[in-house]
Amino acid sequence: MNTKLTMIYWQSNLFWLGKLLEYPDIMTQGETLEELEENLKDAYQMMVMEEVPDRYRLKEISL
Repeated sequence: MNTKLTMIYWQSNLFWLGKLLEYPDIMTQGETLEELEENLKDAYQMMVMEEVPDRYRLKEISL
């Protein structure tokens, strides 16, 4: 997969924070810009979950 997305990022006191412009619900952090980029890629991959089996289950949880 060769998807191009736009990373929006900034530095806080302790971490680099960022999100994806195309998917603003995906936000994460990293100690370095490289770690932030990897964390955003991982979060995106988990979101799209291309390999969810046909027999999946749903459960509502409270946070």
